[in-house]
Amino acid sequence: MDERKRMEELAEILTRASQAYYQEDRELMSNLEYDRLYDELVSLEKKTGTVLAGSPTVTVGYEAVEELPKEAHETPMLSLDKTKDVEVLRSFLGDQQALLSWKLDGLTVVLTYGDGELKKAVTRGNGVIGEVITNNARVFKNIPLRIPYQGELVLRGEAIITYSDFRRINQEIPEGETRYKNPRNLCSGSVRQLNNQVTASRSVRFFAFGLVSAPGVDFENSRARQMEWLESQGFQVVYYRMVNGGNLDEAMEYFSREIQHNDFPSDGLVALYDDIAYGDSLGSTAKFPRNSFAFKWADEIQNTHLREIEWSPSRTGLINPVAIFDPVELEGTTVSRASLHNISIMRGLQLGIGDEIQVYKANMIIPQIAENLTRSGKLPIAESCPACQAKTEIRQVNDVESLYCTNPACPAKAIKAYTLFVSRDALNIDGLSEMTLEKFIGHGLIHSLADIFRLGEHRETIINLEGFGEKSFQNLVDSLEQARHTTLPRLLYGLGIPNVGLAGAKLICGAFDGDLKRIREAQAEEFSAIDGIGPVIAGSIVEYFRDQEKARALDALLECLDIRQEKVQESSRDLEGMTFVITGAVEHFANRKELKEHIESRGGKVTGSVTSKTTYLINNDAASGSSKNKKAKELGIPILTEKQFLEL
Repeated sequence: MDERKRMEELAEILTRASQAYYQEDRELMSNLEYDRLYDELVSLEKKTGTVLAGSPTVTVGYEAVEELPKEAHETPMLSLDKTKDVEVLRSFLGDQQALLSWKLDGLTVVLTYGDGELKKAVTRGNGVIGEVITNNARVFKNIPLRIPYQGELVLRGEAIITYSDFRRINQEIPEGETRYKNPRNLCSGSVRQLNNQVTASRSVRFFAFGLVSAPGVDFENSRARQMEWLESQGFQVVYYRMVNGGNLDEAMEYFSREIQHNDFPSDGLVALYDDIAYGDSLGSTAKFPRNSFAFKWADEIQNTHLREIEWSPSRTGLINPVAIFDPVELEGTTVSRASLHNISIMRGLQLGIGDEIQVYKANMIIPQIAENLTRSGKLPIAESCPACQAKTEIRQVNDVESLYCTNPACPAKAIKAYTLFVSRDALNIDGLSEMTLEKFIGHGLIHSLADIFRLGEHRETIINLEGFGEKSFQNLVDSLEQARHTTLPRLLYGLGIPNVGLAGAKLICGAFDGDLKRIREAQAEEFSAIDGIGPVIAGSIVEYFRDQEKARALDALLECLDIRQEKVQESSRDLEGMTFVITGAVEHFANRKELKEHIESRGGKVTGSVTSKTTYLINNDAASGSSKNKKAKELGIPILTEKQFLEL
């Protein structure tokens, strides 16, 4: 394995183990294993002379500043001349070799190192003056804090946030709050934070794309040698290929194919002459350097006709207009819909049903409407929400008009509740992802939990939705039929009662002998009497079942379900009254969750921390010096291996 990759892997493993140990009171590995991996990382850092940001061997303190100071660049950072014509790019190459790389879509940053350490980081800004973000750069996910080279190194690169991290960060934003629109905007805001703890949480990555200066190093007059040298110093460099006029077409075919699968944002390519002296001798215009050229994808445009506007409600109450048009082939795929984002864009295009429109894929990925050739402007705006039929209203924010649902109880706003209900530990309905649920809700097919089990009544609508067909519909119907036959703990957990997890649901069902009627009518004191159910949870349960609207919804849901009674023989509840804590790796069970369920099925209780109420700690490494083992020994609590537990 590549030394840098191994260092990244070790840093991630050790950080995860440390967080689990100190913040979550659980162990992912023994102290001996942790120390072995830590020593391996230290050894690699000494060998390579590189220490990456995020390494457990260094501590980067979090710091807040009142403002980001400004600083002028030693040489202006010019924009690149660009083209969408491959032949123009071929003409630029002439008889020269060039590095053809991704044009990353993030925020350009200039880094300065001295004596082997990161000294300064400055954003591009307006090309002449940038903002000093040194403290933030120290917490970028992959930047080297120390490098082998001891001279003054200046390099440029792009700070980015990947699409997967972008989705993760958006999903963590509370319901009802504004989400980020794209990775570039999120990255720009993350890099320029006044508190670098925020920057650290955003998983910003840095990819070097150009070396400015490194006195004393012979690069053999080659930009490619510079990139290789930067990699040897611990930097991740942007992916590139060596091209000339002869192999340009092959390289372009590769990049145009790969961009559809990239996890990082890119808005084109950059060609940079490999011959440093030749490139530098060309100088620059007032706006562009002459040693490099940018290529922007030539958008494939197709004419088609607008057939309808689909109004798609979201959890924030925003209702997005989506254009549905006659299917066309774009960049190798069939496209029939494109988001219009808001009312302002829709009105600007003066859309009307039947209009002839031109569509394309932005950056070869996202379908967009380029132009409306007819401009009839006869498109009505939805007066009611498709998910709940409540009145809509247009709101203007920062000169942009958008459509919103006015109903606080709109089912589209409760998407998280539906997602929990269909999850594996609840009703376990295959084929109903959060995205699919949003689509069904947006088409008015789901207004309550019971409606999920009535989706089979909407065959024609579903098989005509994008991404669906007869087979997908039948698979969904089969999943729903299977999910109808469930157990009371799964149902109770799936209802989403505040503070009631699956383990709590099992405790409650066990205490009331699986009688839902008794559970619905019980008082808070009865729930509080259950070991493991406190007054807060008890209050949540009672409040849920006293809500008349929720009661009616549950009654309707029960008509769709076949709740099986989980029969547990008295002789098998031999762990009743016992409390267990599980730590470390397991051998006889698939994982700790399976062991936990086994204990609960026999009447026992599993908690996450060792306390005076713990009956046994289960740990196959009974001699380890883990925090749980130490605590158990302090309190005189027996430590069992799995084998000993199974012999109980």
